[in-house]
Amino acid sequence: MLGGFGNIAGILKSAKDLQGNLAKLQEQLAARRYEGAAGGGMVLAIVDGRGTLIDIKIDPQAVTDIELLEDLVKAAVGAATAKSQEGMKQELSALTGGLNIPGLSQMLGGS
Repeated sequence: MLGGFGNIAGILKSAKDLQGNLAKLQEQLAARRYEGAAGGGMVLAIVDGRGTLIDIKIDPQAVTDIELLEDLVKAAVGAATAKSQEGMKQELSALTGGLNIPGLSQMLGGS
């Protein structure tokens, strides 16, 4: 009968270990940078590993057409965010051994 309690203790230890690893991963993701470019590099967006926009660089030549510039900014941010999400997905897969745990990426700040 005690064998069942041993399994629960093991599960709780694994959960605590995972929680610690997730905290470390959050720090690592916040330090990572992903770039997305649009318009042949006229607009460059940089996001962190959690998908937060860090910086945006715009070539002055891109400012002549505001509507085009708006589209280029959206495209660059979208590209950088997609790279960030893919990086987070790979990190989570490595952390969980490929096990898909619903809601885990949201806990780390991803979408």
